Amino acid sequence: MFKKLLLFVFIKFILINNVSSANLDIQARTAILQDYLSGKILYEKEPDRSIYPASMTKIMTSIIAFDLIKSGDLNLDEKFIISEKAWRLSTAGYSSMFVMIGDEVSVEDLLKGIIIASGNDACIALAEGIAGTEDEFAIMMTSKAKEIGMQNTNFANSSGINDPDNYSTVRDIMLMSNYLIKKHPEYYKWFSEKEFTWDRTGGDPITQGNRNPLLYKNLGADGIKTGYLAVERYSLASSIERNGRRLIAVGSGFETKNSRSRQSTKLLTYGLTNFDLVEISKKNEPFDKVEVWLGKNNTVNVYTKKDIYKTIKKGQKKKLLVKITYKGPIEAPIKKDQVLAKLKIIYDQDQIGEYDLLALNEVKKVNIFSRLMKSLNYLIWGDV
Repeated sequence: MFKKLLLFVFIKFILINNVSSANLDIQARTAILQDYLSGKILYEKEPDRSIYPASMTKIMTSIIAFDLIKSGDLNLDEKFIISEKAWRLSTAGYSSMFVMIGDEVSVEDLLKGIIIASGNDACIALAEGIAGTEDEFAIMMTSKAKEIGMQNTNFANSSGINDPDNYSTVRDIMLMSNYLIKKHPEYYKWFSEKEFTWDRTGGDPITQGNRNPLLYKNLGADGIKTGYLAVERYSLASSIERNGRRLIAVGSGFETKNSRSRQSTKLLTYGLTNFDLVEISKKNEPFDKVEVWLGKNNTVNVYTKKDIYKTIKKGQKKKLLVKITYKGPIEAPIKKDQVLAKLKIIYDQDQIGEYDLLALNEVKKVNIFSRLMKSLNYLIWGDV
């Protein structure tokens, strides 16, 4: 027989005036908003339209370095020599860290020069130090993009300066930002730093502020990266974290700096005030129990292999239903990690998710005498 356990999720909520996404007008050519933990897309406007990512390219430049540091193939104290190509970008009116030709600069300083000061010169120095040439580094960047699912992206350089072959989409930039935050939380913190002072060789220290305007607002913003090209206008990949909930927004084609700041704030605020994030299950932790037949234990804890979150409209949590379905009681022996049941999530009468529930521990079968007694009990009393 099939046994169904119904679990209602009750969480307190605050009623706030709702705004329909259909009525939300973000003044950008293309934009997207994601609830990070659930992965739910809360708003999109031509998210797969091709863009020139400008300095948002530097997110991938940083990711390549972070991956190498994590694998042990690069360390923060390692120093790279500044080439003439890198130095020229510090003198040509671009965003710069102001490196000096022939100087030796640490990987950590170059990364902070990229992330906080948006230094194009630092990008080239890091790229050449890692891959030998910027062209080879760009190949690494594109390969990584494909690996993490950025299907409409090609990187032609490490900084995002003008190049028709350096293109992406706001959806791909969102995926890249998601990867950065998930895989490198210890280094992602640098994206929230408001200024960077570089104690350069042969000159006075240079202090530059972070160009992300949302860091200076009371939003909870902690990243990520601005961009500007004359052909693309202003762009911004941004993220906020509030009360354990994170949103990621990416927009491109804002007409002015002020518009970029206002519209990105509007987009993130829309996500906070119109949706709730509900935690369903934490990976590898007991979620519930299912009944066992002829086992040394009468029940066994079950769990999910990954965290499960769902995003729903504000004030609609009563419409969320979590249901466990399994054929049981389940006969012992039961192996650890054996799939025993299904976790089904229903919202407003529609199923929005189905996940395996696995045994948290093994359950051994009782001896033959105990099995006979249990079987007799069942025949007489119908009690398992």
